Amino acid sequence: MTLLFVFGPPAVGKMTVGRAIADAGDFRLFHNHHVLEPLLDVFDYGTPPFNRLLEGLRLRVLEEAADAGIDLVYTLVWGLDLPEDAAYVRRHIGPFVERGQRVAFLELYADLDTRLARNRTPYRLAEKKSKRDLAWSDENVRGLERVQMSTGVPSPADEVIADCPHLRIDNTDRPPEDVAAEVLTWLASPAVLGSSA
Repeated sequence: MTLLFVFGPPAVGKMTVGRAIADAGDFRLFHNHHVLEPLLDVFDYGTPPFNRLLEGLRLRVLEEAADAGIDLVYTLVWGLDLPEDAAYVRRHIGPFVERGQRVAFLELYADLDTRLARNRTPYRLAEKKSKRDLAWSDENVRGLERVQMSTGVPSPADEVIADCPHLRIDNTDRPPEDVAAEVLTWLASPAVLGSSA
């Protein structure tokens, strides 16, 4: 079984590519906002109960998926330069690692203008109601430019990624189905098939 951990900056297409991978393969999609959106109906973002439940529910889903032998695409924005984010990701891949299952990392990147355009797509807005305030959402995408979202510069993330297959794709001008096909071919390659976290 495989956990495909998809990361990259906001609005790069993590959920959209994840959906294309799930539709074309045997994966299920668990994207960043599956838990976040229902919690926002009850708790304010960043409050202690919100944070506890967000991580707790995500971890439970990951644990149950690992126990059930489900191939899972999991998406998350990851501040690669933040040690606390590296620890967070390590906890989230833990259920698969502890069971000896594969973990692979897919990194997506695209320029800011492309991401700002994608921030307004109907699919994104339908799945993520917290992004429907477009002025706030655009500012969120721009504001996170101050955090390292792409590999290539040494960071605390390197240690987390080091023992797992890692594929980096510029999906600026590529349809999600094309990216999904490349990812599924990569996941089926001998180098990736023979790996475990």
